[in-house]
Amino acid sequence: MEFLPRRRPGDKLQIITVANFKGGSAKTTTALYLSQYLALAGFRVLAIDLDPQASLSAMFGYQPEFDIGANETLYGAIRYDEHRRPLREIVRPTYFDGIGLVPGNLELMEFEHTTPRAMVERRERGHDLFFRRVASAIDQVADEYDVIVIDCPPQLGYLTMGALNAATAMLVTIHPQMVDVASMSQFLLMTSDLMSVIEEAGGRLDHDFIRYVITRHDPNDVPEAQIVALLRTLFGSDVLQATVWKSTAIANAGLTKQSLYELERGAVGRGAYDRALESVDAVNAEIAQLLKKVWGR
Repeated sequence: MEFLPRRRPGDKLQIITVANFKGGSAKTTTALYLSQYLALAGFRVLAIDLDPQASLSAMFGYQPEFDIGANETLYGAIRYDEHRRPLREIVRPTYFDGIGLVPGNLELMEFEHTTPRAMVERRERGHDLFFRRVASAIDQVADEYDVIVIDCPPQLGYLTMGALNAATAMLVTIHPQMVDVASMSQFLLMTSDLMSVIEEAGGRLDHDFIRYVITRHDPNDVPEAQIVALLRTLFGSDVLQATVWKSTAIANAGLTKQSLYELERGAVGRGAYDRALESVDAVNAEIAQLLKKVWGR
């Protein structure tokens, strides 16, 4: 693994959203492995769980229904009332060196419910507009991290729009099945329409890079290979060259809420472990190179 330098004075904080509203596209797994890969490479990483289902939080050892109390998710830092808290108070340590976590749970849905009311009551002005709140919260801890990885909810709500507005980069996960590709197409169309509305209201969609990440890929499956070829024809170099292989090693590690970076080789079968880790590392190395390019390394 290449050890990259942390960002230097003047380097922009990189905020990477992992998004798609199709379940089963390995969105959370992608966010988890990317966070851990970057931490192992020496980056200071903050993982933000914006999914009310809180799978990313669970993978880091926090049970959302037991360990995460009221006002202890990102909602606590972006809410509209007097109970708003600094994000620094919400960030939790993880057992994985170099990674802090803003956990999630069902409380995040409150933002979807309270935002329309706040808009009707016109309590938002300037930086308090709903789509700027995620970015404003992140600004509070910007000097403490090199990269922020956001696991978005599988829907295009106010939280997702806030994350996309804050982001400097976006990863769209794709399982190479035709149903998933059709769903992704709808996701992109809806995202484009919504972000156009936000830009008209003064928001921004200024990403350093947007890449499609092919996940749960069986390279020996002919129909999947055809879909991957179609995606590369449509999106060209915006599709990462490496793909994350479908692997029992990744699935079995997830059963114990662990990643391949945490397991010993023999725990899930050495051959399967090596092949799966090689594919994960290749994907994350490409993303790390994109970060390096943005910083002019």
